[in-house]
Amino acid sequence: MVLDRVPLALFMHRAIVRSMQETNELPDDLNTAQEVILVQSNVLVKQKTEIESLKKEREELLAEIRFLRAGKKREKFIDSNQMLIEFEEDKELMAALEAAKQEAEAEIERIAYTRKKPVQDKKPSPDKFPAHLPREVVEVAIPEVFQQRVDSGELIIKRYEVTEALKSIPAKLVVLQYKKPILAYANHPEKEWIVEEEVNLGEKGRYHPSVAAVVVHGKFGLHLPYYRLQDLFSSSGWTPSRSSLDYLTDLANEVTQDLTRTMLSRLLTSHCLGLDDTQVKLIMPKEIPCLPEGQHDPRTVRLIEKMREAKNDKKASLDAKMWGYSSFDPSVPYDVFDFRVSRHRDGPEEVLSGYLGHVMADCYSGNMSVILAPESKMTRMACWSHARRHVYEHQDHDTKVSAIPLALMNQLYDIERRATHWSDEARGELRDKESRMILNRLKEWLDGPVAMSVLPSSKLGGALNYVRNHWDALCVYVNDGRLPIDNNQVERLMKRVAIGRKNWLFIGSMRAGIRNANLMSLVASAQRQEIDVGMYLESVITHLLRGTAKPEELLPDRWKVQHPESNRTYREQERRDKADMATVQAARRRIRNQLRKSK
Repeated sequence: MVLDRVPLALFMHRAIVRSMQETNELPDDLNTAQEVILVQSNVLVKQKTEIESLKKEREELLAEIRFLRAGKKREKFIDSNQMLIEFEEDKELMAALEAAKQEAEAEIERIAYTRKKPVQDKKPSPDKFPAHLPREVVEVAIPEVFQQRVDSGELIIKRYEVTEALKSIPAKLVVLQYKKPILAYANHPEKEWIVEEEVNLGEKGRYHPSVAAVVVHGKFGLHLPYYRLQDLFSSSGWTPSRSSLDYLTDLANEVTQDLTRTMLSRLLTSHCLGLDDTQVKLIMPKEIPCLPEGQHDPRTVRLIEKMREAKNDKKASLDAKMWGYSSFDPSVPYDVFDFRVSRHRDGPEEVLSGYLGHVMADCYSGNMSVILAPESKMTRMACWSHARRHVYEHQDHDTKVSAIPLALMNQLYDIERRATHWSDEARGELRDKESRMILNRLKEWLDGPVAMSVLPSSKLGGALNYVRNHWDALCVYVNDGRLPIDNNQVERLMKRVAIGRKNWLFIGSMRAGIRNANLMSLVASAQRQEIDVGMYLESVITHLLRGTAKPEELLPDRWKVQHPESNRTYREQERRDKADMATVQAARRRIRNQLRKSK
């Protein structure tokens, strides 16, 4: 009934306000005063609701602005109070934390000891270069005024002092001239045959495998477009056309396709793999090809569909995808790329057909529809790095609420850092003992009143809902010490595509996309082994071209064992140092937190 009176009340309110403004007095009539109070209370309630909504919207917009200004950066947890959440009533957890502190002290001492440089009797000279490098003796000319005195016998050369300087010479190109003997029977010299030279690439064997190895390594390992590779070869005296470089890339792909297929088949035997995708630009052809009669290849069908869509939208290119698959199994250390014209499920569906292991991927519906299909026997895993990133990026919306989940997630990662060099069994025991308690605490908090009070429509609310919705998949890793906590290994793999994309910009055709994916798989898997990629590619192309080795024998991890001279030991040391530094930092945090708790 009050609603029916609101328009009249508003009219009376305006009249009364004008009267009050003129007389500066409240109405004497009780009914009128009550009407004024009713109207004003409704207005105040409405204004308060609008103010609260605007304040919330303003806070979210300011947080978004701060995030955009800062740009995408590594997630850092600077607040020391956020490193550890105290649960003193949980005796089991506190005992585990105390044991972790003692373990941290031992870990710091161990790493500090192993990183100490051995004491040497004599400090090595800083200007010594590797002994295997060739030396060229350069005799320093004696000035003429002194040379005359040497010739006359007034001065003598008492001794020579030898110093060394490193000189760089551009890559040397050599044209191999094969002098092929022509044999004939002594009794029948007219019957002759030629002893053929070793097989090389291209028409009439114009290119040695080493040239193709340089091109493939340059484009997919060093991310150099063809015009920069032209400059590289030009400094050595030969300026190839870009079409020649592309031709060499095609030749290398034709020779190595069986090896790439072998790597994929081995990768699918691993107990866990990760996958991700990123965008690449595919140039539209002048004419869209027609699907051949009876042709039902899903990749070709999808290509023509996407081209027709792009043509209808009058686009000169379409957004294709480069998928990456990486094994988390150390016995199957391969990274494989797969080119597709869209982010459609047919890519993972075809590649993962029949796979029986664990799959780590983002929560894109296309991925989940493949992994969780009724006929699928795969186990889906979700990435804690994604979950933490969502909360981290929107923590400014409510720093008090976001502090607890971020701290608990950071403790999960702290446990993983402690177990970096542990065996799978020991890591599984540590997770079962400590990670499960942290996960239980986080689940209780997510289902508690503080977390549930966050508006689901807000950015932070969406981040917390992401964790809730994928909770089971996020917790799979804790059941097996072999499984990873996140998909960062695959995300680092996709950076290769992103860096290359900034240089070679686009892919010219479907054929080129498939070719690039195959060669990127070889380069990425070789780089994962920390070996000389150029040496590996030359060996692989040579053996496969001449039939002197099987693809199984040329897998990068097997090839590395047979060619220890190719190992990049400095890269391996860098990786160990980085892992040790992360372990030490995590150990120091645990010690600081325990000391702070004891005060």
